[in-house]
Amino acid sequence: MTTRIEISDLRDQVVLVTGGARRVGAAVARALHAAGANVLVHYRSSGGAAIALADELNRERPNSAATHAADLLDATAPDALVEAALRAFGRLDVLINNASTFYPTPIGTITAAQWDDLMGSNLKAPLFLSQAAAPSLRANRGLIINIVDVHGLRPLKAHPVYSAAKAGLAMLTRSLARELGPEIRVNGIAPGPVLWPEKSMSDALKQEIIGKTALKRYGTPQDIARTALFLAKDAPYITGQIIAVDGGRSI
Repeated sequence: MTTRIEISDLRDQVVLVTGGARRVGAAVARALHAAGANVLVHYRSSGGAAIALADELNRERPNSAATHAADLLDATAPDALVEAALRAFGRLDVLINNASTFYPTPIGTITAAQWDDLMGSNLKAPLFLSQAAAPSLRANRGLIINIVDVHGLRPLKAHPVYSAAKAGLAMLTRSLARELGPEIRVNGIAPGPVLWPEKSMSDALKQEIIGKTALKRYGTPQDIARTALFLAKDAPYITGQIIAVDGGRSI
């Protein structure tokens, strides 16, 4: 007796991508949209890029993309984002917690404001947005994907607060999988060097980072997008897992 393996597309499903206007978030939004999903692109300050992305997606399939501006550190933002998805598309199936802040906080210089910002965007916001989205996701046997970081498992020098926040997000991913199952799957993706920071980085440092990967090259946002697409389409029995997409950096 053989078991039929079902590979589904995402037609009629609705995806909310936080920080979806640019970089990794935009790549994920495009990939899931190409598989048939309708997409709500969240942004904080990248309004022009968000609107341009939504226009691009709507040219491909009318009325399939919308945008919503929110500061995720605002306590009202999680409910407002979920309501925006329901208002635009009538349902919510997949939540991608991608939005993040990233900058160094060397010991001796850390401020309470930096702690609140880095913990807020990388850990607090995903928790409260997942909580707000849970009823809608539960109704559709949905999925949460948290964009973690290889440095949630291997700390990055001079970034103790960021590394601790991403480590917390890794544990939150596993905890939510236990709390929200069996109706909702929760997984994480831990990128390695797929995009360089927007602030300048020396070529020597880039080569050092690449040299620490098993594949001896950097990845692309599309590598993260393909992994998100796999989790959304083809992985109904995977939950509570964090997939490292890092060229072997974590080994």
